[in-house]
Amino acid sequence: MSGTDVVRLVRELRERTGAGMMDCKKALLEHDNDIEKAVAWLREKGMAGTAKKSGRVTSEGIIATYVHPGNNLGVLVEVNIETDFAARNEDFIEFARDCAMQIAAMNAKWVKREDVPAEAIEAEREIVRRQALNEGKPERIVDRIVEGRMSKFYSENCLMEQTFVKDESKTMEELRKELSARLGENIVVRRFVRYQLGEGLEKRQDDFAAEVANMAGV
Repeated sequence: MSGTDVVRLVRELRERTGAGMMDCKKALLEHDNDIEKAVAWLREKGMAGTAKKSGRVTSEGIIATYVHPGNNLGVLVEVNIETDFAARNEDFIEFARDCAMQIAAMNAKWVKREDVPAEAIEAEREIVRRQALNEGKPERIVDRIVEGRMSKFYSENCLMEQTFVKDESKTMEELRKELSARLGENIVVRRFVRYQLGEGLEKRQDDFAAEVANMAGV
C-alpha cells in the first residue's frame, strides 16, 4: 500500500472515530490497514471520540498527592476535568492518584513533549547526534537515529508518554484517553511538582586543603 493510501485511510479513520492521528496510525498498523477492524479496536480501547473532547474547558478537578514510605519523596499533581460531578468520580480520583505515583516512580520532568523547553530539546539533540557520530554511524542515517533517540527521551521524561507502572501495556496518555471516553469528559493533567529530600543541596564535604593542613600540623 502506498504512502498516499495510508494517509487517506488515517484521515478517514479520524473522521469516523474522532481519535487522534497517532492512535489511528497504530490501529491501522495492528490490523493490516483494515479500517473496520481499526474502528472496532479504537472503540474497544475507548479512544474513539477523545479528540473531539480535547478542546473543551477543564476547570474542575483535584490535586492528588503521593508520599513514598519513609517520607523522603512526595508529589503533588493537578488533574482537571470539566465538571465537579465528574471530579468526584472514583475512577477519576484513582487516575489522579496513579499520576502522582507514576511521577514519583518514574521521575517525569514534564507533562507532555510540548512542555519541554526548546533549549532542553536542542541540548538533547546535540548529545544524541554526537553519540551517533562517535559510534561510527553513517552521516546519512544519523538524522533518523536522532529522531529515534529523541522519541525515547520523550517517553522517559514526559509523563503522558511514559509506560504506566501498574500496566506496562499502556502509556499514561492511553490511560487518560480511556478514562475520558468512559466519563464523557475531557481530562487534562495540568501540572505537577516532585519533591525529593535533599534534592538540589550539596552534600557536606570536608575541606580537603584544611584536612591536609591539619595532618601536616600547620
